[in-house]
Amino acid sequence: MRERDYRALDGLLHSRIRLAVASALMELETAEFSLLRELTGATDGNLSVHLRKLEDSGYLEVRKTYAGRKPVSYYSLSSEGRTAFERYVRALAAFVAPAGAAERGAAGKEEP
Repeated sequence: MRERDYRALDGLLHSRIRLAVASALMELETAEFSLLRELTGATDGNLSVHLRKLEDSGYLEVRKTYAGRKPVSYYSLSSEGRTAFERYVRALAAFVAPAGAAERGAAGKEEP
């Protein structure tokens, strides 16, 4: 059996809520706080903590504005965040793949 080194997985993105946020933003490009809350099912406070961690890491960009008198925050992944997400997805796929699958896929070979 091959090694599965957990350190290859980005711990910042491996959190369920942060992974859900990053995944949504890869698809949507930009999303308002309330949409991210709806998509993740997180509470306001919990989501805020996870968004701040992504922002502090440089993975997330935030634009704050007002809609009338109501504050509105828009979130998007930075280029560093997009790169980290893509790297995480590749690492996770390699982590869960059966032994030899990565080599067969890279060589273009398929086993029956």
